[in-house]
Amino acid sequence: MLLRSLALALMLASVAALPVQAQIMTPPKLSGPATPASGAPQAPGTGPVQAPPVESGPMDMDKSVQRALVANPQIQSAKLQIYGAIEGVRAAAANFAPVGTVNWTSNYTNSKVPTTVQQNVNGSTVNGISNRWGEGYLVQLDLNVQQPLFTGFRLLSSFQRARLAQDQAEALYRRAELTLIRSVQTAYLTLLKSRADVKSNQDSVARLQSQYKVTRAFYDVGLRPRLDVLQAESDLASAEQALLAAQNSVDIQLAQLNALLNIALDQQMDYTGELNQIPFSLTLQQALDEAYRQRPDIAIALKSVEIAGKDSIIALSKALPQVTANYDYIRQGDKFDFRDRNVAFSERHQFQLNLTWQAWDWGSTIFSYRQANDNTKKLQADLARLRLDVGAEVKTQYLNIQDAAKRINVAKVGLNAANEGYRMAVARYQAQVGTNTDVLDAQSRVSRAEFQLTQALTDYQIAIANLFFSIGRKNANLTM
Repeated sequence: MLLRSLALALMLASVAALPVQAQIMTPPKLSGPATPASGAPQAPGTGPVQAPPVESGPMDMDKSVQRALVANPQIQSAKLQIYGAIEGVRAAAANFAPVGTVNWTSNYTNSKVPTTVQQNVNGSTVNGISNRWGEGYLVQLDLNVQQPLFTGFRLLSSFQRARLAQDQAEALYRRAELTLIRSVQTAYLTLLKSRADVKSNQDSVARLQSQYKVTRAFYDVGLRPRLDVLQAESDLASAEQALLAAQNSVDIQLAQLNALLNIALDQQMDYTGELNQIPFSLTLQQALDEAYRQRPDIAIALKSVEIAGKDSIIALSKALPQVTANYDYIRQGDKFDFRDRNVAFSERHQFQLNLTWQAWDWGSTIFSYRQANDNTKKLQADLARLRLDVGAEVKTQYLNIQDAAKRINVAKVGLNAANEGYRMAVARYQAQVGTNTDVLDAQSRVSRAEFQLTQALTDYQIAIANLFFSIGRKNANLTM
C-alpha cells in the first residue's frame, strides 16, 4: 500500500509538471556568432575556454579581431552570464511544478500517569491514587505534494522576468563583442601609426645626418661657421630622441595588442597592414537608422524597462489571493516498519485546497509597488535619454570621418610641398646660396607634414571603427 501511494503521488507530480518540462527541456537559442572562429558560446557548464594556440604567419586586422573574439576573457565572461541567465529561466519555470516533501517524525514520551488503585482492607474496598511511569513511542511518515494554483501572477511574472534577463544577457554579449572589436581595431591602428612614426623619424634622422655631414665638411674647409654645425648636431640629437620614443611606442602597442588577443606579451607577432583611406559610403541617415535598430545598449535599456515592469507586478502580487492544492499520504505507528501489527498503526489520504489572502500589511505592499513603478518610469526616461545620446554619438563619429578625410587631402598636398621645399633648400645650401637654417626648417616641415598625414589617416580609420561600434555593426576589417 505504501508503494502504491508513493507511485500515485509521484505520478500526480509528473503530470502537473509536463507543460513546464516541455518548456525547459529545450534551452533558449543563443544569439551572436555561429562559428567558433567568431566567438560562438560553447556548451554551458564547461567553464572558461582556454585560449587556442596562436596561428603562425602574418596576422592582419581581420584575423586579429577573430582571434580576440575566441580567446579574450571578456567574451568568456559575457558567455557565462548568458549561461547563468538560462539557468535562471529554468529555475523560474520549475517553480510552476508541484513540490514534493517527505516528513518523518519520531516521538518518544516517558511520563508519570496517575492511576486509581483499589485494595480490600478488612472486607471493605479502599480506593487510592498511585503515580506510575508510562512510556509511549509514535512514528509518523508524511508524503506531501503541493501545487501552486494562483500566486497573484508572481510565478508567471518571475518566469517572464527571467526570460527578459536572458535576452538582456545576450544583448550584453553583443555589446561586449562590439567593445572588444573596437578595442582591437584601435590598438591595431595605433600600432600601424607608431610604425609609420618610426619610419618617418628614421627618414628624418637620415636627412639630418646627411645635412650634418655636409655642414661639417663645409666647416672643415672654412666655408661655414661652427654655429651651423652645432645647429645641425642639435637637431639630429632631437630627431634621434623622437625615434627612440616612436620605437618604444611600437613596443607598447605590441604588448597591448597581444594582451587583447590573449597572447604572451613576449611572443613576437607579425602584424601586417598599412594606413590608407578606405572607401566609406554610409550616409548619416542610414547610420542613424541602423543604430536605433540594432545598437545593443538600446536593447539592454529596453529590457531593463520590461524587467522593471515585471518587478512591479511581482511587488503587487502580495495583495492578491494565494491558492495552493495539497495532497498528503500519512502513516503512523509505534514501530519503524509501519506494519499493520503495530498497536498504534493508522493510514490516511488527505487533500486540501488552501486560499490565503493577506488582509492588511500597513501599506507595505502598495508602497513597494509604487517604488517599483517609479523605477520603471525612471528607466523609461533613461531609455529616451539613451536614444538621444546614441544619435549624437553617431553624428559625432560621422563628422569625425568627414573631418579626417578632408585633413588627409590637405596633408597630402602639404607633404608634397614640404618635400619639394626641402629638395630646393638642400640644393641652395650646397650651391652656397642658402643657409643651414633653411635646410633644417625645411626638414622640420617635411617631418611635420608626414606626422600630420599619418595622424589624419589614423583618425580616419579609428573614426570609422567608432562609427561601426556606435551603430552596432560588427565589422572586423572596416570594409563596407
